[in-house]
Amino acid sequence: MISEITLEVGTKFPVVSLNSGCTMPLLGLGTFEFSFGPEKAKLAFIEAIRIGYRHFDTAAPYGSEGVLGEAISEAVQTGLIRSRNDLFITSKLWCHDNHPELVLPAIRWSLRKFKMEYLDLYLIHWPIRAKPGSQFFPLRKEDLVPFDLKGVWKAMEQCQRLGLAKSIGVSNFTTKRLNEMLTFAKIPPTVNQVEMNPAWRQEKLKEYCAINGINVTAYSPLGGKGSSGGNPVLASDVLKEIATAKGKTVAQISLRWLYEQGVSIVVKSFNKERFAENTDIFDWELTTEEREKINTIPQEKVWPIEDILCKEGSFISVDRQDIEINEAL
Repeated sequence: MISEITLEVGTKFPVVSLNSGCTMPLLGLGTFEFSFGPEKAKLAFIEAIRIGYRHFDTAAPYGSEGVLGEAISEAVQTGLIRSRNDLFITSKLWCHDNHPELVLPAIRWSLRKFKMEYLDLYLIHWPIRAKPGSQFFPLRKEDLVPFDLKGVWKAMEQCQRLGLAKSIGVSNFTTKRLNEMLTFAKIPPTVNQVEMNPAWRQEKLKEYCAINGINVTAYSPLGGKGSSGGNPVLASDVLKEIATAKGKTVAQISLRWLYEQGVSIVVKSFNKERFAENTDIFDWELTTEEREKINTIPQEKVWPIEDILCKEGSFISVDRQDIEINEAL
């Protein structure tokens, strides 16, 4: 279900109603991979708030929790927003904290970095587990151990009951893992954040989540470096043709397509012009013919689970079902 909220800056952003009773701004800003230093990153986050972004997505391995917290504090002090409550903040539980006894310490550590009392959304980052204290990233095969999903989810539920997170969910979960979770979850996941764009449409997973009241959030909405070395979204002739005809950019066509799929979106950018460009997707629409053309784009997953693992030798997972990268189509 999608409704709308008017921000004080005068722009309209849709919000998604989650099964927790909370609402989440449909368009969020990802904070992964900033390489130009924390001060410039902080200024970029403040500028995003100025433009109208109210949803920020981060995670423990991104290294941006503390910087984002500083930017939010400064935005409050300068009057850009009234309080931290004006924002929706998502963070994630990393694989080496995917242990029932480590979930609460992990979220509390994230909150200390943010200098906040709660997160709006806390996600299990990947459905795999590494040994505590193991190498942060990439994960080594010898550090992987079987994942106690039931125990970890019970601890995630405790995060919500204690008020440390207003909503809880998952990321990179297949329908098989979600189906397993729903057999024991007392609090169902609100969100499944997965790779999704016109070149990786996630039709089966999207349908499954809709039936079960789980919001799909699309990351990598503009694609990434594919197996051929190019970006299957930005290099798509189909999307270029539609963009030219509509006087839009390929990025805007991709984001609009996702919006019309009824999913929420996390887009990564640290460029002021692109901040604004990526928000210009709500007052126009694709035609039926254009949507049908997009459905002909060949499918290519850019972020398989193997990409978070060390590359030495062949990999056999202790949780092999989560390597079935086509299972979620």
